[in-house]
Amino acid sequence: MSSTSQKRKKIQKKFKNRGYNLKFDALDEILVFADQFPDDADGEAIDLLLDNLQESHKSSTVDAESVRGLINQLLGAHNAPEEPTTSASSLAVIDAFLVPKFGYDSVKKKFNEHTSSLPIHGEASAKTALYRERFMLLSQRVSRAEHFSRPAFDAEMSQFENNEISSIQSLISQRGRKWVMGVISQLEDGHFYLEDLSASVEIDLSKAKITTGFFTENTIILAEGEMQVNGIFQVITCGFPPLEDRDKTLKAHSEYDFFGGGTLTKEETIRLADLERQAVNDTFVILSDIWLDDEEVIRKLETVLDGFESVETVPSLFVFMGNFCSRPCNLSFGSYSSLREQFGKLGRMIGNHPRLKENSRFLFIPGPEDAGPSTVLPRCALPNYLTKELRNIIPNAIFSSNPCRVKFYNQEIVFFRQDLLYRMRRSCLVTPSTEETKDHFKHLVYTITHQSHLCPLPLMVQPIIWNYDHSLRLYPTPHTIVLGDKSEQEVCKFGGTTCFNPGSFSTDSTFVAYRPSTQEVELSAL
Repeated sequence: MSSTSQKRKKIQKKFKNRGYNLKFDALDEILVFADQFPDDADGEAIDLLLDNLQESHKSSTVDAESVRGLINQLLGAHNAPEEPTTSASSLAVIDAFLVPKFGYDSVKKKFNEHTSSLPIHGEASAKTALYRERFMLLSQRVSRAEHFSRPAFDAEMSQFENNEISSIQSLISQRGRKWVMGVISQLEDGHFYLEDLSASVEIDLSKAKITTGFFTENTIILAEGEMQVNGIFQVITCGFPPLEDRDKTLKAHSEYDFFGGGTLTKEETIRLADLERQAVNDTFVILSDIWLDDEEVIRKLETVLDGFESVETVPSLFVFMGNFCSRPCNLSFGSYSSLREQFGKLGRMIGNHPRLKENSRFLFIPGPEDAGPSTVLPRCALPNYLTKELRNIIPNAIFSSNPCRVKFYNQEIVFFRQDLLYRMRRSCLVTPSTEETKDHFKHLVYTITHQSHLCPLPLMVQPIIWNYDHSLRLYPTPHTIVLGDKSEQEVCKFGGTTCFNPGSFSTDSTFVAYRPSTQEVELSAL
């Protein structure tokens, strides 16, 4: 393990021991600070920083802005010059394992932040909590929806038709059509049930009229129907919980940092929004499936880099999403040393483009078949063994998790590399509705935004680390979602969110140029 990696882990451990959740950009600031004390083997400088932080910082989340002022004070650098616009304040990458976790308290009607450390191997109760927290998150969102909220006055006085949601347990004593909300589960082979926090009931979807989306096991739905004499709930109409406007969500929860980029004052938000609008020259270039062991793919990638090297303003960020090898990097894969050399070759190729190397940043996100401890989500960053040579050549390369989050000024962007479209279609319990759209990608976007979750597949289809399920949440709905999928490239704008798939660069030679200031997506191909 490199000395930098050891130092990172040591700093993170010290902050965790004092109850702090350290952001990626803050860790970079602290590393620079610690490097100024090469003889400090005991980490006394970090302890001093923590002592000062405890006196002035009340939140459990620590970002770059929180520590920068303290570091300047400790170094006697009150008059330090401003950082360039490419600093962490304009672009921050948030690893999935550093996303803060919040749980909803239905009694106090508020979210509570989980401050203690989260083990990778959770106890059995963590699996139960995963489903409960998903349900509670959507339940509190639905409680603000006009058509499903309990009326404050007589229903006849309301301008909206009110559909009060009943608990599943209450269906035993009630007759007639009722609305219920629950997660679809298969408690017995071939028999599907709807579960909420009170009970479960077998459902019949054969006559149901459904809305847009992929209805799979594990998705949470709102269903209108009636109990039959045989104890089965006959569903007449069903759909996903209504999507809430991002601004409405933020207004309800303005004090929480769900995304992990740090909380901002109203004045800071306005200032960053203005800077974001002015950043018209910033471009993100996103490529998915870059097979480094395929010479043809390397030649195509060099053509792309040559093209952007010659433009007037080079892209501010390149996002390289896996898979980085044409073969799965599983237990039978015996070419890790060769793959390491190929990453080094990629680093040298980038180094041969001096304008890109100097002015662009490079973000690497692993794919579902890349090297790693397992296929479970979220996936950790690519192993240091593979990327060491590239890091030495390209110091501003960032290796993050899958999924990962990027904050550009005020804009929240989520990157996720997974062949999700095919797997969601295969897992459907009923044929998707074609009433509103026949576009499968739109069905996918509709599903994940309404579920407020990147991967609502059954856990047996796609395992998820129980204690880190929150890192796949889409709440509040981000401005942009990038779904790296091997299917055809496509863009969809829905509910104020821009969602696109850059396509497979290795098979289709496709990629995307994204302009964050205007949320403009340019589908590109060689």
